[in-house]
Amino acid sequence: MTQQKIGFIGLGLMGAAMVDRLLDKGYELTVMGNKSRPRIDKAISRGAVEAASAKDLAEKSDIIMLCMDTSQSVESRMFGDDGVLAGLKEGSVVIDFGTSLPSSTKMLGEKVAEKGGQYLDGPLGRTPSHALEGKLNIMTSGDEAAFNSIKSVLEDLGENVFFLGELATGHTIKLINNFFAMTTASAMSEAFVMADKAGVDRQKVYDVMSAGPVHSMMMDFVKAYAIEGNPENLAFAIKNASKDVGYYGQMADDLGVESIMSKSARTALTSAIDEGMGDNLVPEMVNFFEKKFNS
Repeated sequence: MTQQKIGFIGLGLMGAAMVDRLLDKGYELTVMGNKSRPRIDKAISRGAVEAASAKDLAEKSDIIMLCMDTSQSVESRMFGDDGVLAGLKEGSVVIDFGTSLPSSTKMLGEKVAEKGGQYLDGPLGRTPSHALEGKLNIMTSGDEAAFNSIKSVLEDLGENVFFLGELATGHTIKLINNFFAMTTASAMSEAFVMADKAGVDRQKVYDVMSAGPVHSMMMDFVKAYAIEGNPENLAFAIKNASKDVGYYGQMADDLGVESIMSKSARTALTSAIDEGMGDNLVPEMVNFFEKKFNS
């Protein structure tokens, strides 16, 4: 069977790692990025072709992969005279690997279907290092026949490739997951600094809490920074955490309900961004609480 031609938009840390993996597996790639010229140049040096526009990329591709930061970024590449939709071929599959708003995903699904294609969401779990090894978690949803048509490609990228059903289910689950994770990380960051204020050793707090039912990997990620000084176990920027928790709140609004629990996490994360910490990693929220409690 002829190998499917892939167009990849968004060569950030994760996207560039996925492109490396696809090139390792011998796929014919057309790429397009926003910011990082070195990552694009590296992909080209390995055999990828750079597209002149998103329209050009879509015209050359059977599968269009998007790995971008926000729904707004995704929509900006999909629409317009030079957008993906303008060049989409009938029968093509578009998949959004980012963490996007379900409402945007459903809208784009309708637009792609009008052009004779299929739109899938496939948000990711794990890190760029996992992407290089083809060990991502991929939470895919949308048309099942379209999923099956690209499943072998997804399995070259992911160790755990889930099919979850109706379009936007993947994005919905990813937002629920990230809301819970970032709320937990923020709460654990505050807990360590509250212990400081009370004169209790952080290690003792961790020893007791980790022996009980609240123990989690997220607790361990924050502990690695709060006690050992290593934030890299959770290499996720505060600005991205804030965006995802905000999207969760927007999703709740779109569903006609009000999220209560996400508000505190969003307040802490956006306050940290206001203090210039947006590019810091989430475990460094410990520093935000230190500053707040000692001001």
